[in-house]
Amino acid sequence: MEMFRTLAKAWKKQDIRHKMIFTLLMMIVYRLGANIPVPGINREVLSKLFDGGGGIFELFNLFSGGAFSQMTIFALSITPYITASIILQLLTIAIPKLETLAKEGGEGQKKIAQYTRYLTVVLSLVQAIGITYGIVKPSLNDTGKLSIALVVVVLTAGTAFLMWLGEQINQYGIGNGISLLIFAGIIARMPTLLQGSMVKYEAGEVDAVSIALFVLFAVVIIVGIIMIQEGQRRVPVQYAKRVVGRKMYGGQSSHIPMKVNQAGVIPVIFSMAFLQTPLTFMHFWPNSAFGQWVAKWMSPSGSPGVWVYAIADVLLILFFTYFYTAVSFNPLEIAQNMKANGGFVTGIRPGKTTVEYLNRVMTRITFVGAVFLAAISILPTILSQSMGLSIHFGGTSLLIAVGVALDTMKQIENQMLMRDYQGFLR
Repeated sequence: MEMFRTLAKAWKKQDIRHKMIFTLLMMIVYRLGANIPVPGINREVLSKLFDGGGGIFELFNLFSGGAFSQMTIFALSITPYITASIILQLLTIAIPKLETLAKEGGEGQKKIAQYTRYLTVVLSLVQAIGITYGIVKPSLNDTGKLSIALVVVVLTAGTAFLMWLGEQINQYGIGNGISLLIFAGIIARMPTLLQGSMVKYEAGEVDAVSIALFVLFAVVIIVGIIMIQEGQRRVPVQYAKRVVGRKMYGGQSSHIPMKVNQAGVIPVIFSMAFLQTPLTFMHFWPNSAFGQWVAKWMSPSGSPGVWVYAIADVLLILFFTYFYTAVSFNPLEIAQNMKANGGFVTGIRPGKTTVEYLNRVMTRITFVGAVFLAAISILPTILSQSMGLSIHFGGTSLLIAVGVALDTMKQIENQMLMRDYQGFLR
């Protein structure tokens, strides 16, 4: 109820209302484009290709809001942009020139954003070629080079347009544009998946108890996501009193907020990127020895592949959670900043001891966050398969949907706070 009261108050603010309307209009444009088919494709053949397709098909379809299975102009969704952003983020750590750009402020960030756009187009082009030749080629009415080139160009242009759409939301709307587009795709897919479960219920394939248990688990998972996403360990910090001229500074108590899930959803995305790569190549050579081995041992729909996939997913998520946390959280820099400002962790000596303490605390809470991400990633899939339901929203989609909703509400509240605050000059 508090969320709806906040939205009602925000709607009364004219400038915030305009931003909210602009954001809704851009999302409507996205959903309209997600229903415009790519030219030159036989829909009947296409539906047979995706009939019963799981694994990577379901992943792409969920993130694109059903546009992938219908092969519309937004079939690639915004995933190439996300991949490009992650690559640039990692290269910023490895390449000194990019690291210097990242520290230059606004101008440096603009340059990195430009590189991200270029890399997005390249990745979109490669992915469009792979999907056209490896998956949807049998459904093309004309398999000539010009027809294939047209499909590749349309798919690449669709992703480029979505990238522009997300940037427009960032500039003129409210919330993170790219995240909101993914959120819209996930939410738009839900009614179809729920309808599929109801059809199975009416046909007697699943019973009411299974549906009730699944809904209960879904609610518990969403509550858990909110708790972990918002959870943090507050390390108390005390600032010593110091005299500068005739004034005394310091003597205040503060804290360092250390998030339980410092890495966010990135470890899950990285893990999926690794695990889905062999599944992608499998579709190029389905009848080869490699394709049959992957289908049996590495596919979530194979046996014993489902267990191998789940174990590998958990291990990769644990690894990438610690890796990304180590990249994004620098205890040495925090300890040095505290020492320079006369601050110290209560009961801990400044310097090396503080660094070791922060490392120890972050290692412990990161383990909780990593186990949470791993559980959320595999639990919905296991439940949906064991209960026979057709709701295939995985941990990544749940994390993104809930995380984007929380982040957007925080941005709305912050903008309302800035407008309600009178300041000293009024």
